[in-house]
Amino acid sequence: MGILTLLHQITHAMRQRSIASLISSLNTKEQAYCPYSKFRVGAAVLAIYSTVFLTGCNVENTSYPLGLCAEMTAISKAVSEGYISFKAIAIASDLEDCFISPCGACRQFMREFGSQWDVYMSKSDGSYKLMTVEELLPCSFGPDDLRKGKNPVGNSKL
Repeated sequence: MGILTLLHQITHAMRQRSIASLISSLNTKEQAYCPYSKFRVGAAVLAIYSTVFLTGCNVENTSYPLGLCAEMTAISKAVSEGYISFKAIAIASDLEDCFISPCGACRQFMREFGSQWDVYMSKSDGSYKLMTVEELLPCSFGPDDLRKGKNPVGNSKL
């Protein structure tokens, strides 16, 4: 076995363990505050220079628009702990027939922190579908666009 093959196998094994750990940390959905929808969601985010999984759950509010999604909660918690660069986020719910997918607002919220990090969308049985933020939100508008002076509306008079 060549050294490159061995390194590839080791890297793959480490990545699989990291994914399994990330997915297993999703028991945070048990903490969801969802008295209205009864739709529990949990998320766990992995920062680039960390092995710590920062978690979050959805928090509903009687004024529906003020509720927080699990993805935003986990990312906000990570930012409050000093992390702003991420490797991956995993999302879990009680859905059995399909993978839980982040809403549009969460996709844009994730995009704020880059487009090339992994999003693991899981089912209640622990299986998952992997996509990047870029795949979930193609042709997105992000921080670099503001630095370039790009006008998102396309009308220079605004």
